[in-house]
Amino acid sequence: MNTFRAILWHDVMMGLRSSGGAALSAAFFALIVFLTPFGLGPESATLKSIAPGLFWIAALLATLLGLERVIQPDTEDGTLDLLRLSPLPMELVVLAKIVAHWITSGLIISLLAPFLGPMLNLDVAALPVLMFSLFIGTIGLSAIGAAAAALGASVQRGGIVLAILVLPLNIPFLIFGASAVANVQANTDPSQPLMFLAACTLIALVVGPIAAAAALRLNEE
Repeated sequence: MNTFRAILWHDVMMGLRSSGGAALSAAFFALIVFLTPFGLGPESATLKSIAPGLFWIAALLATLLGLERVIQPDTEDGTLDLLRLSPLPMELVVLAKIVAHWITSGLIISLLAPFLGPMLNLDVAALPVLMFSLFIGTIGLSAIGAAAAALGASVQRGGIVLAILVLPLNIPFLIFGASAVANVQANTDPSQPLMFLAACTLIALVVGPIAAAAALRLNEE
């Protein structure tokens, strides 16, 4: 497990220090929310109705920004070859990278979202659900993103390729995450969409590392 912790710590530090890392993802997320009232007008009913979906769209796009740094840097500098020789299974190597990506993108976005909620007239009661749904869902987004990053590891500047691969798979997270927040605003129970969201994340956490490890082994050959 020392290898797992070392990979996790290294990737978190790189994400926090990198110009395209945590700061960029958080700034991009906040910028989308901040600019929306200027584009759609200050009418509170309109902003309130679009807020659940907009927060989730912003979170999805913000997590896409850091996908290239999940695998690509290790491929370019030879670190991935050393990781293949380590006793840690490739699936756990990928899991460490998923957790690091989530810490430097999804976790920060989840903590930031409640402070931005009032800008879109989101109900106070919906703020904890918004944070909780992003907390759960962004883990799944990172897991799926890591699998796509592994597939595109051999492609130089494959950001567009990664986006094309990831976006269709992220639609369930978008639907269930936004539905949970919308249910609170409509005074209905958000537990069902939250359970579906958690199920999607669990599936992504199982399938993502396995698919990513298989893609990296295929690239090795």
